[in-house]
Amino acid sequence: MTTQAHPRGRNMSKATQAHPGGLYLLFVTEMWERFSYYGMRAIFVLFMIKALLFDKAHASDIYGTYTGLVYLTPLIGGYIADRYWGNRRSIIAGGVLMAIGQFMLFFSGSMHAGNAQMASGLLYGGLGFLIAGNGMFKPNISSMVGQLYPKGDKRVDSAFTIFYMGINAGSLIAPIVCGSLGDTGNPADFKWGFMAAGFGMLLSLVVFSLFKNKYLVDPQGKPIGMAPKRHHESGEKVVHAPLTRVEKERLAVILIVSAFVIFFWSAFEQAGASLTFFAEEQTNRNLMGHVIPASFFQSINPIAVVIFAPVFAWIWTKLGQRNNEPSSPVKMALGLFFLAIGYLVIAFGVDGLAPGVKVSMMWLTSLYVLHTFGELCLSPIGLSLVVKLSPVRFTSLMMGIWFLSNSAANKFAGTLSELYPDPAKPIPHFLGYAITNLHDFFMLFVMMAGAASLILFLLSMKLKKMMNGLS
Repeated sequence: MTTQAHPRGRNMSKATQAHPGGLYLLFVTEMWERFSYYGMRAIFVLFMIKALLFDKAHASDIYGTYTGLVYLTPLIGGYIADRYWGNRRSIIAGGVLMAIGQFMLFFSGSMHAGNAQMASGLLYGGLGFLIAGNGMFKPNISSMVGQLYPKGDKRVDSAFTIFYMGINAGSLIAPIVCGSLGDTGNPADFKWGFMAAGFGMLLSLVVFSLFKNKYLVDPQGKPIGMAPKRHHESGEKVVHAPLTRVEKERLAVILIVSAFVIFFWSAFEQAGASLTFFAEEQTNRNLMGHVIPASFFQSINPIAVVIFAPVFAWIWTKLGQRNNEPSSPVKMALGLFFLAIGYLVIAFGVDGLAPGVKVSMMWLTSLYVLHTFGELCLSPIGLSLVVKLSPVRFTSLMMGIWFLSNSAANKFAGTLSELYPDPAKPIPHFLGYAITNLHDFFMLFVMMAGAASLILFLLSMKLKKMMNGLS
C-alpha cells in the first residue's frame, strides 16, 4: 500500500514516509479481537435457533439488542478513558471482560441440552460481559491510531485503511474457523466455536500487553494512551478551554454524518441475521459435493475488504494527487449508494422466487462484494474523520459518539430482520409497506439506503465547508 510522506518536508527520508510500528501492533491487536467478535457473530443466531430452539423473530431481537448495546457502551468507555484510565488500561480491561464473556458462551453451549434454563442464563451473562468489554476496548484502540501521527499528517487516512484491513483480516478467518468448529449440523458443537473466539480474545490481550510499551509512542517518542494527569498529580490546574466556532462546526459534521451512518449499518448488519437465514434456507450451498456452512458466507465481506482496500486507497491517492479526491461526506454517500445497489441485485435475483426454492450462491456473493465497496467508502473514512475533526481532548469521547450511531443502527438492524418473511406467519409491515416476499424485503433496504445516499450527496458541499479546511 502506498503511503504519503510527512507534509512538513523535514528530512523526507524513507523512515518518515513509513508508518510507525505502533500501527501494526494496533493492527494485530484489533485483528484478534475482531476474530473473537465475528467468530461469535457467525454462529450466534444459528446457536439460538438450533441449540436453544428460539424462533427467528426472538433470535433477531436478541441479536439486534446485543449488537446495539455493543456499540452503545463505547460512549461510556471513551469517557472513562479520556477522564480517568487512559486508552491502554481501558483496552486491557475490555479485553479481559470480553474473554470472560466468550467462555461463558462456551459453557452455555456445553449445557444447552441438559439444563436449558442455565444455558440461557449463561448466554445472557456472557453477552453482558461482551457488551461491557467492547465498550472499553473499541473506542480506545481506534482513537490510538490517530495519536501515532502529528496533527495534520496526510498519512492518517492511509493508516486507518491499513488498520481497517486488520479488522477484516480477523473477521475473514473468524467465520471459517468458528463455523467449522461450531456450525457442523450438531447443536452440541457450537460450544467449540465460542471457545475458539475466546482464545482469539486472549491472544489479542497477550500481544497488546507484551509490546505496548515499546511501540505505542508519539512522533517524539513519548508514550501514548496513558491515564490523563490530574491537577493534584502534575501540580497544575487542568483547564478545559471552551470550544471555538471552528471546533463546534467540525463536531457538528461528525454528528450529522453519524445520523446517515445509521441507515448504512442497519442494512449492512443484516449479515448476522436475515442474510444468515437466507444463506441457511434459500441459498444452494452445494459446492463440488460438499455443503458450505451458512456461517461461512460472512467471510465474503472481509475477503473482499482485504482484496479491495488497497485498490480504494490507491484510487483516493491518485485522485488526491490530481486535487480531485472527493470529500469525506461524498465518499460516505457513495458508500450508501453501493449498499443500495447490493440489495437491488439480490432483490432482482429473488424476484418471483417461491418459498423453499434455492438460488445460486452468486447472488449472495455479489451482494456482499458490493456492500464491501460501500463499507470501504464509509467505515475507514468515518473513523479517520472523527480523529481529524475532534479536538484532542475529546477524541475518545467522540469516537464513542460515532459508535453510538452504530448502536442505534444495530438495534434497528435486529428490528428490520424480524420483518424477514415467513410463509407460516402473518405478512409483516413497515410504515405501511407490506413485505409479502423476499423481493419486498430486500427492496426495503434499496429504498432506505438510496434515499439516505441522495440526501447526503446534496448536503456534502455544506458539510465540507463546515469542516473548515479539512477533508
